[in-house]
Amino acid sequence: MRDSVDVEEVPLFRPYTVTGGRAEPRYHLAMETLVSSATVVADDLSMLTPEQESIIMLCRSVRSVAEISALLRVPLGVARVLTADLADEGLVRLHMPRLDEGQPDLNLLERVLSGLRRL
Repeated sequence: MRDSVDVEEVPLFRPYTVTGGRAEPRYHLAMETLVSSATVVADDLSMLTPEQESIIMLCRSVRSVAEISALLRVPLGVARVLTADLADEGLVRLHMPRLDEGQPDLNLLERVLSGLRRL
């Protein structure tokens, strides 16, 4: 016998259809990479998928790749692929954390702590 599944939990699409079959982005995006929308002419949005358009709208306020994934309710890998594609097209800007400087970014740590407290 099959357990009942809440309809909202079942995705309406398969992730590989949204990414064109790709499981990895063109380059590595950490989940804490911050993303902001670039200035876009309204006509440019007509050629985007609904997911890509949603990412651009969400990133009018700076968001992390993890936040994009959660807010769109798509797997992190899908959010990474779509975000990297938008960055390649110049539609979003990526703000990579500078982890190689040896010191943790206190602003990032405070945001993570705040997010954990909200859970």
